[in-house]
Amino acid sequence: MSPTIRVKLSIMMFLEFFIWGAWFVTLGTYLLQNLKTTGTQVGVAVLTQSIGAIVAPFIIGLIADRFFSAQKILGVLHLAGAFLLWRASTAADFSAFYPSILTYMILYMPTLALVNSISFRQMKNPQKEFAMIRVLGTLGWIIAGVTIGWLNWEQSGNLGLTFEMAAAASALLGAFSFTLPATPPVKKEGRSTVGEMVGLDAIRLLKNRSYLIFFLASIAICVPLSFYYGFTNPFLNEVGMKSAAGIQSLGQVSEVLFMLLIPVFFARLGVKNMLAIGMLAWVIRYVFFAYGNADTNYWMLIAGIVLHGICYDFFFVTGQIYTDNLAGEQSKSAAQGFITLATYGVGMLIGSLISGQIVDAHKLGNELHSWQAIWLIPAAIAGGVLVAFVLLFKDRNSAPQPDEMLYQETTARLEV
Repeated sequence: MSPTIRVKLSIMMFLEFFIWGAWFVTLGTYLLQNLKTTGTQVGVAVLTQSIGAIVAPFIIGLIADRFFSAQKILGVLHLAGAFLLWRASTAADFSAFYPSILTYMILYMPTLALVNSISFRQMKNPQKEFAMIRVLGTLGWIIAGVTIGWLNWEQSGNLGLTFEMAAAASALLGAFSFTLPATPPVKKEGRSTVGEMVGLDAIRLLKNRSYLIFFLASIAICVPLSFYYGFTNPFLNEVGMKSAAGIQSLGQVSEVLFMLLIPVFFARLGVKNMLAIGMLAWVIRYVFFAYGNADTNYWMLIAGIVLHGICYDFFFVTGQIYTDNLAGEQSKSAAQGFITLATYGVGMLIGSLISGQIVDAHKLGNELHSWQAIWLIPAAIAGGVLVAFVLLFKDRNSAPQPDEMLYQETTARLEV
């Protein structure tokens, strides 16, 4: 890959996640403080992410992979997204805000697959090259949060500017996308079914009992995950944390560090232990949030944020590796799309619907909430999922790990 293409892909990835991080982290705070919404309405707004995740495979599988170059679709979607984000920033109430953000997320979620597709098509060795490109996306999310904290938009009541900042970045990426390397549709022999194009053929993996347990646990663990996405920023601002959005970016820093350590932990702990530790981290995080405050237990808030690296990498990244190991060579992409549809689609959808209602049920008045009671609920859900997973999951049918394969190969040679 030439240096010019590497720089272009890095800029693309940086802007892709800067846009998302620029408004999504503080969405709950903006709605509660600026538009005076209920917690249920916040959940409905976060739910747009799940709707977008469910629709995305159809847009990519039925349109992008068949008729148009990926970089051109990316450009059109982000230019349209810029208009929708700008319109969302001018909404006077939730009824005016919601249609814009719903339409935006239906257009944005497919771009997550498009930037990956564009990147992979330019790489000779994606296993070595992709991580260095993808990490720029996490850096973009971090800088978006730091910028919001540095400009003090949360405390000053100017979170509407986050949508304007994201709109500007979306317009920039939209225009820039047309300069990216050409990524035309790959011509395939024969006709593909709708199920194959959207990844539903990967449903055969559920015949494996171990994978079925993992699949159900993935959906269930995304219910408490929706509490974090929708209400962490409002919680931190309510308890008095300054520059909350900026401090929340420590979670992405942690994510990068633990992602680099995944191969080491994976070889020593194995699939089941990695997944269990990831779920345990969710329990600990929410307990820290329940008992943390901006005074003597401030460290609990920071620890809860930093645990994001373990929460995300140990469960979701490990789960993606586990899925890749079990999927056949022809079904790897479909399998990844299927598990994403289940987690960010079905799991987050359920969580978004109930999290807002739980927050509303624990409202104390004067825009305050009983956060301890709120956070103990997702902690209990995550704990229940963890116990069920540990008792039921038996990793007997996964592909051998590298160290196991080396042992088997050595033993076979000795026998010969």
